[in-house]
Amino acid sequence: MLIDKEKCSGCGICVPYCPVGAISLVDGVAVIDQDLCVECGNCVRHRVVRCPKKAIYEPREQIAGTPREIRRFFSDPATTHGVTGVPGRGTEEVKTNDVTGRTCRGEIGIAIEMGRPCLGTTYAEVEKVTMALAKLGIVYEECNPLTHLLEDMSKGTIKEEYKNEKVLSAIVEFGAKIEDTERILTAIKEVAKEIDTVFSLDLICCFEEDGTIPVLPILQKLGMNPRQNAKVNLGMGRPYKIIREE
Repeated sequence: MLIDKEKCSGCGICVPYCPVGAISLVDGVAVIDQDLCVECGNCVRHRVVRCPKKAIYEPREQIAGTPREIRRFFSDPATTHGVTGVPGRGTEEVKTNDVTGRTCRGEIGIAIEMGRPCLGTTYAEVEKVTMALAKLGIVYEECNPLTHLLEDMSKGTIKEEYKNEKVLSAIVEFGAKIEDTERILTAIKEVAKEIDTVFSLDLICCFEEDGTIPVLPILQKLGMNPRQNAKVNLGMGRPYKIIREE
């Protein structure tokens, strides 16, 4: 995002709307720190804020085809990825699991939402996580756009041109066997000590036949307390397998 200094009146209306604190007033006009800006478009979104002088503008043509373009794709939910070809920051995960059957009994789904809430992250920080997990032999979710930025999935390395780009959030996503839960979560706890951002950890699993949640004892052992208001899928959808057979 850029500001036309000739148009800016220095009213400061835009400043509090930047989720990463990239906008400030300098010598009476608004200035955007280009290193911090994640190109989310929040400062120009009409439903959020209206610049009286229309001084803020989005330089799409200037960043199109450059590594910086990835910032907008991962930070503005209203855009579709032109680099990865995959929409959104992640997949539907458990929201439609009763239809897709993506995570079954005996399995877990993991999503690590890096930079969330509202701190942002660089792909150099994301790479610390993807490399640490790759050592465990995990396979990254093909439909997640972040996966398409990996140079080597077996090593978890990010393509060099994207490492210094900052985004509002990026989701590391994969599935595994439930017996691997402890070693995966232990690895996540260890790499968390090395990263310079925040993240939200999502863990998906199915209820057992008796209604118990199989991962709870593992979480308790590791001192990880899940939020009580978790997302719960009631299993009322029609399984994808049955739809295909019909």
